[in-house]
Amino acid sequence: MTKEKFRELIKQKIVLLDGATGSNMQKAGMPVGVCPEEWILKNPDALIKLQKEYIQAGTDILYAPTFTGNRIKLTEYGLEDRISEINQELVKLSKKAAREAKADREVYIAGDITMTGQQLYPVGTLMFEELVEVYKEQIAYLLLAGVDLFVIETMMSLQECRAALLAVKEACDLPVMITLTFNENNRTLYGTDPVTAITVLQKMGADAVGVNCSTGPEGMYEIVKEMKRYASVPIIAKPNAGLPQLINDETVFTMESEEFARETKRLAEAGAGIIGGCCGTTPRHLAVLHEAVRGLTPPVLNPERVRILTTERRALKIPDTGKFLIIGERINPTGKKALQEELRQGNFQMVTDFARKQEEDGADILDVNMGMNGIDEKETMVNAVYEVTGFSNLPLSIDSSHINVMEDALRIYPGRALINSISLEKEKIEKLLPIAKKYGAMFILLPLSDKGLPKDLEEKKEIIHTILKAAEENGLTREDIVVDGLVNTVGANKEAALQTLETIRYCKEELGLATVVGLSNISFGLPERQFVNSTFLAIAIKEGLTMAIANPSQELLMNTAFAADLLAAKAEADIRYIKRVTDHPASVISGTEHKGPGSSAADGNKKKEEKENLSEALQKGIFYQVYEAVIKGNKREVLNKVKEALKEEVKPSFVLDELLIPGINEVGRLFDKQIYFLPQLISSAETMKTAVDYLEPLLKEGQEEKKKLATVVIATVSGDVHDIGKNLVVLMLKNYGFDVIDLGKDVPTEKVIETAKEHNADVIALSALMTTTMLEMKKVIALKKEAGIKAKIVIGGAVITQSYADEIGADGYAKDAGETVAVIKKLLKI
Repeated sequence: MTKEKFRELIKQKIVLLDGATGSNMQKAGMPVGVCPEEWILKNPDALIKLQKEYIQAGTDILYAPTFTGNRIKLTEYGLEDRISEINQELVKLSKKAAREAKADREVYIAGDITMTGQQLYPVGTLMFEELVEVYKEQIAYLLLAGVDLFVIETMMSLQECRAALLAVKEACDLPVMITLTFNENNRTLYGTDPVTAITVLQKMGADAVGVNCSTGPEGMYEIVKEMKRYASVPIIAKPNAGLPQLINDETVFTMESEEFARETKRLAEAGAGIIGGCCGTTPRHLAVLHEAVRGLTPPVLNPERVRILTTERRALKIPDTGKFLIIGERINPTGKKALQEELRQGNFQMVTDFARKQEEDGADILDVNMGMNGIDEKETMVNAVYEVTGFSNLPLSIDSSHINVMEDALRIYPGRALINSISLEKEKIEKLLPIAKKYGAMFILLPLSDKGLPKDLEEKKEIIHTILKAAEENGLTREDIVVDGLVNTVGANKEAALQTLETIRYCKEELGLATVVGLSNISFGLPERQFVNSTFLAIAIKEGLTMAIANPSQELLMNTAFAADLLAAKAEADIRYIKRVTDHPASVISGTEHKGPGSSAADGNKKKEEKENLSEALQKGIFYQVYEAVIKGNKREVLNKVKEALKEEVKPSFVLDELLIPGINEVGRLFDKQIYFLPQLISSAETMKTAVDYLEPLLKEGQEEKKKLATVVIATVSGDVHDIGKNLVVLMLKNYGFDVIDLGKDVPTEKVIETAKEHNADVIALSALMTTTMLEMKKVIALKKEAGIKAKIVIGGAVITQSYADEIGADGYAKDAGETVAVIKKLLKI
């Protein structure tokens, strides 16, 4: 199936996918806990019957049952050596079902790919390129089997979506559909929102993007609407048949086919051009849905023309007349000897300090440049990107003169970055434009050529047009481009400012392009440069300048930008200005311009205000730094901070009780408020673990060993091989001083009870991610009562709710790791 054929299919009608496979295979006799792919190969008739019924119901695209057919997942069942056979034979079964169904239309077979269950670096140990190779291996076998297209589904991590998409694109030119799973807050488990997801994936070349699983159709309505505003590719909606309920000891999806069809039709009307069913749906659900949408016209794609940069968890919209943006320039070793020395030693503390400080000072984007002698720039740039994205939620501008450095950084960046920059120099324009397209990046158009600087304004405009044409030939749009006004020093060329201002006006009014300048160039060689810079900035903003590369700690400059927005009557500019000048008084005028992280008087006041809300123990500098290290997830520096704190002649127990635990409590609060998401929570928990591991022998030496709060036996239930959430709960409980016995995943019920009895456990904590395994929790509760064990039962997991916990008689329910600690403390009255 070609991409053109896929696009034609979408234009003709609302395309129908299939329904659930797993829940229907269980109805056909598949036991809990087996490898679904292996069971289907042993019972092929069950799958063929189901898929023929889906086709007869109206399905246009059938998912081959290769969902967990990657090497990592198959290894959990000891089946990794059969990866080729499993993937190819399962596709053959779906092809056989399509032939035998004898449909009056062409039915396409999609190779089905999903998450591996392992966490990517730096949160986990799996490297990005390793994951790409894992996906490529499965994709190669699916291609040998002759799939028509690929679907990457039930994804919770945007970065894993990127890895799988790159793997497909580097292996073939078949269409790729991607669907993510969103929680009740309309974010994935890793914090990605719908706008970020659609922006990143469609710009990287996905042919359709959307949502599946986790909820019924009504829970997807707002997600589909939000994606539709920015979608240039079709939107997919594949909801469950409502939420699961426990009825007569069976997990049941109670949404009947008529209601499902009615509600899913609303998704099509909201903008989903490709629809189907996930957990709990049957051929009957699909047949009724097919009839409901038969007469609907496919949605028209008319996305808002807006420039968007993203991180993994946030989209930065850059409208034509919106807030003026600052690209922070400080993460650059040029002229910074201390930073150069740190980088040579492989130390990124100053890099993260610059990132944090610039974000506090009002930067909107962070430029990252690692160009210097004595280092491997490519390796250093990749590490810097990992570090900065771990500490800041601002989008990055990747700044390098080396093409290979640029590509490696873009490859692992978990969002949509800005390339700084692409000129008309032959090698750069020929190689960097395809790279920008491949990784979905925006880029700064630098009007230089192999001849050097343009000799006049007309040559500058000619270069802009030439690069613009080449970009469009590579599939990029004007919304992907920011033109550099190319500022020269007014000290050498009196017309320099006027020429740049004309470039800005021309790009905005005649070409519809965004613009940027490297601000400090205008005043090079002049005294009191800040006045020249800030005055030029105000005039440039009036001419339509979109953003500037500058030092956000220069308060006169920043306050001028906010004032210019105010005078231009931009939306909410008045509120932004008042807040800005209140928080950042213009100390630069009295000669106290900021020079780097930690030097701001305003920053000091802010820290002071923050500390006033903390306990007396945290008022002292080094103590606050230990506390802050946990909050920021600064695993590298936390030990140094702890050691410095201990030099203040405090006991190890003081560091634990008064600094570390309050820090992790604050992280839990930020997580609850959706300010932090899973990656930050894990990073902070790992940071605290590093500190606690160091303190434990010191506590024992001083005979201060902290008494364990209680004993908790924890496990992912039998049949369930997912353990991301469970592992985080283990980490958090240990950090708080609980004695945790982690039995792992897919744990037999009998083993849970035996372990709880052996260790006289106070609590049994159970996790389940699948509707097909959540029933095991009820079995654990029943067996616990039979054994006369007094331990409290706490349950959690993606499919678990408070009502389910009440129904099966659990003592407590927790929606996440932070809440688990609170629930257990409450149950045990600690």
